[in-house]
Amino acid sequence: MNAKTLNRPTFWGTLLALTLACTATQAAPLSGAGSSFVFPVISIWGFDYSGGNSFSYEPSGSGSGIKAVEARKVLFAASDEPLTQAELVEKRLVQFPLVMGAVVPAVNLPGFATQDFKLTGPVLADLFRGKITRWNAPEIAALNPGITLPDLAVKVIHRTEGSGTTWVFTDYLTKVSPAWADSIGTGKKVVWPVGEAQAGNKGVATAIAATPGAIGYTELGTAKAKRLGLPQLQNRDGNFVAPTHEAVQAAANHADWNNAPGLFMVLNDQPGAQSWPITAVTYALIPTDEAPSQVKQVLDFFERTLHEGNRTATALQYIPIPETVMPTIQTVWKDKLGY
Repeated sequence: MNAKTLNRPTFWGTLLALTLACTATQAAPLSGAGSSFVFPVISIWGFDYSGGNSFSYEPSGSGSGIKAVEARKVLFAASDEPLTQAELVEKRLVQFPLVMGAVVPAVNLPGFATQDFKLTGPVLADLFRGKITRWNAPEIAALNPGITLPDLAVKVIHRTEGSGTTWVFTDYLTKVSPAWADSIGTGKKVVWPVGEAQAGNKGVATAIAATPGAIGYTELGTAKAKRLGLPQLQNRDGNFVAPTHEAVQAAANHADWNNAPGLFMVLNDQPGAQSWPITAVTYALIPTDEAPSQVKQVLDFFERTLHEGNRTATALQYIPIPETVMPTIQTVWKDKLGY
């Protein structure tokens, strides 16, 4: 497929893989895998980069991407779950942040306006635990006085594969719901008490859109593209906030990258009057033992995207990594990768 003939607005919707190839004689293929959360933006970054190069990225989920890069099947992975310093050493990887963005609970409640619909973390956890089974349940009605709630069964949609989006979502639920923490906990893949499994963020969003009464979780841009209902969620300060760019930015403002060992950062349940409470950071993971020419190729790609790809990231509902963090990232590259 010649990259010059691609229709840019439509190609990132392909979930199985993105392969962009030009002459492929100027450089070896630049291959990656992992997070579907970041797929909308990384696919466009790859399109913009790929003149004269071959680029492929498979949005197989963060867990699969980590396994692929650990086995050296790809040159980089993207993950919404950061690895600890010990894990990075064990797997001979280096990580650095790419973008931040909102993970959102998304609903399909036909005929019901959701812009003023409110949920709390514990109620959200009980919906996904199967403890609240109807949308007009007393626990939800108490948060939405004066609103006639739909008399519909709750139908949970969750991810099937090991997913960084699932890790972010369940990490948040673990922080805000003792019942969730005790019974299910945090993980890229957990044992869901109820619900239907779908692959990828877009698979979840598509299933929600097709299922009256459904609730699931996905990234903000995908939810908006599918025109799903987006409830307000109570944050750590007790305020109900909508998942806007400004609310995600408010949570992202708490990221202190310069004092984060291994650039490890989790932005769930941050303080702040306007902070969105479920905020993901997507990381790139690169092997420390690849051939220097391949390492340089990967870093050239990410240096360009981190400097020049911010407008694209913002347009797709992500929060770019601040330019002030680039010196810290470049120090990691020099110390761990020699560039």
